[in-house]
Amino acid sequence: MSNVYDNILGLIGHTPMVKLNTVTKDIPATVYAKLESYNPGHSTKDRIALHIIENAEKKGLLKEDSVVVETTSGNTGFSIAMVCIIKGYKCILAVSDKTKPEKIAYLKALGATVYICPANVPADDPRSYYEVAKRIALETPNSIYINQYFNELNIDAHYQSTGPEIWEQTEGKITHLFACTGTGGTLSGSAKFLKEKNPDIKIIGIDADGSILKSYHETGEIHKEDVHPYQIEGMGKNLIPSALLFDKVDEFVRVNDEMAAYRTREIALKEAIMGGYTTGAVTQGLIQYAQSHELTENDVVVLIYPDHGSRYITKVYSDKWMAEQGFVNNCVHNYDEVFKTEFIK
Repeated sequence: MSNVYDNILGLIGHTPMVKLNTVTKDIPATVYAKLESYNPGHSTKDRIALHIIENAEKKGLLKEDSVVVETTSGNTGFSIAMVCIIKGYKCILAVSDKTKPEKIAYLKALGATVYICPANVPADDPRSYYEVAKRIALETPNSIYINQYFNELNIDAHYQSTGPEIWEQTEGKITHLFACTGTGGTLSGSAKFLKEKNPDIKIIGIDADGSILKSYHETGEIHKEDVHPYQIEGMGKNLIPSALLFDKVDEFVRVNDEMAAYRTREIALKEAIMGGYTTGAVTQGLIQYAQSHELTENDVVVLIYPDHGSRYITKVYSDKWMAEQGFVNNCVHNYDEVFKTEFIK
């Protein structure tokens, strides 16, 4: 039988690419979005969860009734919990309090034990979700710590899958790759593969306003003055993850919460793609990049859209949340009438 799988994990990878026709109409290049929401866990993190856990199994690190522990902003947690269900492991996750309640509910629905930690504390603070996950892993017998920020297998998962898929899907014609940076694994693994195929391919990382990654790439130093709270989940960092290969990145573009939010909603309205907050961020990054770099009709640009918008319905897709943030302009144009809800009495 074709297109039939033994379990849900068989659906991971081989995600489609879709040409963007409206949001990027002022950019002469051909622009494609790689839709990682087509993974069964609805994000690119399915790839690393399966790859890292299966590697641990091969090394004999995971046995019956083992516990998998990880730090997550949501998506990695969903993916790990999903893999753990199929493989019979317990899952414990540490998340920041920036994570929306529906994401936490989703994690619990998949059987995960969840620890909620303060977001706006230094990475080495014992209350940070990094340190809490480390402590839990040390204190829990028969456990492994995924440690996606400092795990080379995070990079390898995308080197083995995402990069080759993009090369094949574009028939080797890709000239630019844009991806958001959180752990850095998606960007780094894809970039490593693509640069081996063609070193002239430009790799552009998208960083958050409030993160240190862009300035670190440019100066080799951590600028603590760059750090401030921001709303985009799973993007940017206040530490330097070893899963981010800075030498594979040609340039970083920094985007702010507001423009990323407008762009996310615009993509849904104009391209019918319900993407997550980082979908708007990576698209906004391309638009900003195009303002200072010449892109031609011969260029083939790929944007990695990491996850699905269903996880952001009460955030970036919520009029109430947008208003609370002071984001009231609604995209580049005024879409107030489109966003209005009418009640029939």
